[in-house]
Amino acid sequence: MATVTLGLGTAHGPQLIVPPELWKLRVEADRKNASLHYRGGVYDFETLARLRRDEALPRHLTPEAQAAHFERAQAALRQVRQAYIDSAPDIAVIVGNDQLEIYTEANIPAFSIYRGAHVENRPLPEHVARALPPGILQAQDAYSPPADARYPCHPELADYLLEAMMDHGFDTAQSSRLPTGPHGNDSVPHAYGFVYRRLMDDRPIPTVPVMVNTHYAPNRPRAARCYDFGVALGQALSAWPGSLRVALIASGGMTHYVIDESFDLRLLELMRTGDRAGLAELEETAFAAGGTAEIKNWLPVAGAMAACGLPMQVIDYVPCYRSEAGTGNAMAFAAWSADKAA
Repeated sequence: MATVTLGLGTAHGPQLIVPPELWKLRVEADRKNASLHYRGGVYDFETLARLRRDEALPRHLTPEAQAAHFERAQAALRQVRQAYIDSAPDIAVIVGNDQLEIYTEANIPAFSIYRGAHVENRPLPEHVARALPPGILQAQDAYSPPADARYPCHPELADYLLEAMMDHGFDTAQSSRLPTGPHGNDSVPHAYGFVYRRLMDDRPIPTVPVMVNTHYAPNRPRAARCYDFGVALGQALSAWPGSLRVALIASGGMTHYVIDESFDLRLLELMRTGDRAGLAELEETAFAAGGTAEIKNWLPVAGAMAACGLPMQVIDYVPCYRSEAGTGNAMAFAAWSADKAA
């Protein structure tokens, strides 16, 4: 039988990639955003800054504080990468999402498993790159290479999982090739590109990309459903007759574009303890705005690891603030491994 040896969770946001002196490039857009979501409310920048003034957020905005948070995030990412290297898996199942990079309104599945022989990772078309907002453009090297790249996948495992997930009550969509999205590009979404580039050094082992519709109503899977999907995924992987070592990798999160540390820490604890009932109690509105929805990429990995009996270690949680309104990107990094069992 296959052996699930490792689970990993990593942030992938631009503030993990661009140096802290460039974080201010996003603040202008924050100030113009009249729909900043925070704890069930929607605010403009100035109102949100007043609401959060008792948190003393400016202490996080000095060059020294931002540099320290950036370095903590880099150190945690290095630990995630080293865990991947040390585990030496034969195959990786990557759980990520699409942000209308390849999918369009023609079809957005709730859960999808890619069963093609390979995926492409291509640079953004020049006209698309030129239109990216400041602070986003500077991060693109971490998501896509300077020239087209092709990465191997594992169709046999993908087909097995598609059938096994049906037996577990999940009628998962399939794809044998990536769609050509709104940008005229059939490249992997950036959630996967980050893993291929920053964890695997553009020399990936065969992978099975699993996509979760984290962003687009009305068929966004709820938090508990994402966890249950992961439990089924872990059970299916453990029963696969192949004799290979498998890792699962979650890409994305935590709260952004407005940071909510209490929500992030609560969610990390629910994943660490396998509290499915607690996940079911979470309001869907907490995931419905900004990039916070990417946390749902972590939930299938947490569920799979619970099914496989691998405990979770939070390597670090780093809230990277960029403004007095609390805008920014909270980063989390975690590993599930038998080595952590005690």
